[in-house]
Amino acid sequence: MRDFSADHRWLSLNTATIRKSRGADLPLTDILEACARKGIRAVSPWRDQVAAAGLANVSKLVRQHGLELSGYCRGGMFPAVDAAGVRAARDDNRRAVDEAKELNATCLVLVVGALPGALQGKATHKDIALARNQVQDGIAELLEYARQAKMPLAIEPLHPMYAADRACINTMEQALDVCDALDPGKSGALGVAVDVYHVWWDPKLQQQIERAGRERLLAFHVCDWLTPTTDLLNDRGMMGDGVIDIPRIRGWVEAQGFAGYSEVEIFSTGNWWQRDAEETLDTCIARHRSSV
Repeated sequence: MRDFSADHRWLSLNTATIRKSRGADLPLTDILEACARKGIRAVSPWRDQVAAAGLANVSKLVRQHGLELSGYCRGGMFPAVDAAGVRAARDDNRRAVDEAKELNATCLVLVVGALPGALQGKATHKDIALARNQVQDGIAELLEYARQAKMPLAIEPLHPMYAADRACINTMEQALDVCDALDPGKSGALGVAVDVYHVWWDPKLQQQIERAGRERLLAFHVCDWLTPTTDLLNDRGMMGDGVIDIPRIRGWVEAQGFAGYSEVEIFSTGNWWQRDAEETLDTCIARHRSSV
């Protein structure tokens, strides 16, 4: 394993981690500047933040600050109730590929979606198998577009608690089954994002990381699972504050040849988003050295 204790050269910041500072929205331009000032070499911005700041402006600032993108958040949300919804998802995902390409991201992360309407509390049906079929069909279509743009797609399996509303792909095994079906040659065009928050509990995790191999390990996300958790979405912990054995999982990933960034991605309404962004960044740097 790489030694992270001496510096934070392999730390990437998912910009959601400090999208709020003392409870107030922090513009993406300020986040990029803060990362550059702290010597953080990579980021993974969210599309809504990029849209608010302007794609061309963000692209310029990324280059000016010498930043890399460990990923781009996010594409996906493929399932829909009718053909018009499927087309809308297709078009939006193509725009996401184009944005990721403009920003020179290493991959576009896919949060694939689940039962249509469930995210708004009004699921239109209960057929999760249908949703999974729509996900695979959507990725298959997007893959052809992404290949032309030379933008790898990273399927991110989400914890099963999100199976109804955010992602009906919930394990590495499911994600890799889709990869095998759509890209059997392991071309590098389709792979997975390993987020420890979502997959740490999986008894097959080491086996599936080995199955993925270097060709399909496109991104590695870190934070911690708190006990008890107070919110299923927005109570992620700082590395070292919870129950995930992050170094062990990183060891499994790096044993396959992954040598990319460890991307810190923390949603924390009640804690870290209430703190000053400078404190949060300093803590991310310290914990990346000691707990990742």
